[in-house]
Amino acid sequence: MSFSNDIKNELCQRYLENSSSYSCFAGIMLFVKYSESRGSFSLCTSNRECTELFSSLCRRYGKGDTILTPNKESSTVSFFPTDEERSMIPALKTELKENRESFFERRVPDAGAFCAGAFIGAGSISDPEKDYHLEITTPDNVLAEALRGMLNENDIPAGLAQRGKRSVVYVKSSEAIEDLLTLMGATRSSIDLMNTKILKDVRNKANRIANCDNANIERTLKASERQIEDIRYIVDTEGFDSLSPELRDMAMVRLENPDVSLSELGTMLEKTLGRSGVNHRLRRLSEIAAEMRERHGTNI
Repeated sequence: MSFSNDIKNELCQRYLENSSSYSCFAGIMLFVKYSESRGSFSLCTSNRECTELFSSLCRRYGKGDTILTPNKESSTVSFFPTDEERSMIPALKTELKENRESFFERRVPDAGAFCAGAFIGAGSISDPEKDYHLEITTPDNVLAEALRGMLNENDIPAGLAQRGKRSVVYVKSSEAIEDLLTLMGATRSSIDLMNTKILKDVRNKANRIANCDNANIERTLKASERQIEDIRYIVDTEGFDSLSPELRDMAMVRLENPDVSLSELGTMLEKTLGRSGVNHRLRRLSEIAAEMRERHGTNI
C-alpha cells in the first residue's frame, strides 16, 4: 500500500465519526470532480475507506442522492445534489474568494478537517523514501488560492502551479509536510514520515562516510605504490647503502608493508615516528629518486 493510501486511511478512520466531519465533507465536496452534464460530484478511487467515508458523509449532510458504482479496480461515489444545494456552490466560492477568513469561521471552522477532505478528494503524496512532495489538485484557481492562503496562515509554506486547466497546490519540504499531516489529523503518518527521514539521513551519512573511507584508502594505496616504485628505483640504481640509516630504515619498512598507513609505519621504525615524520622521510626518498632519474637520464 502506498504512503498516500496510508494517510487517507488514517484520515477516513478519524473523520467517519467526528465532530469535525462536516468540515471534512466540505473539503471533499469542493475538491472532487464536478460534472455539469450529470450534475454530480464524483470521487473515483481504489481506496475502499475513502468511498465509505464519502458515501457516509453525503448521506449524513446531503439532501440529494448518493450512488456507489463499483468497478474492477476502483469504485466511484457520485453525489447528485438537489437544485438548492447545487446553487450554493458558486455562492460559497464567491464568499471564499472575497472573504476567506469569514468563510472558514462560518462554514468550515476546522481548517485541519477541511484540508483532510481536500486531500482525500484530490490529494497525493510521493513515497518519502524517494522524495518529499505533497499536492492537492483543485478545480479552479479560486480554491487553489484559498487553500494556499490558509496553509500559509498556518505556517505551512505552499506553492501553486498550473497543470493544464487545473491548479495544483503543493508542499515540498519534509518539515512542512509533517506539519500539514499533523494539522489534518494524520499524526501517525506524520510520525512515520519523521522516522523515514531520520533513517534516510542515517543511511546517507553512512554512505558518505563509506565513500570517503574508500576514497582515502584508494589515495593511500596509490601513494604507497609511488613510494615503493621510488624506493625500488633507488635500490636498483645505487643500492640501500646510498641512503642514510634513517632513510634506509624507512625504505625497508615501507617495502615490507605496502598497505599500511603512515601512522602505523611510524610505529614499525627502529625509532618511532609520528605521521608527519614518516611523511617527511618518504617525501625525501621520492626527491632522491627524482634526482637519481635526472642524473641517470631516465623518466622511469
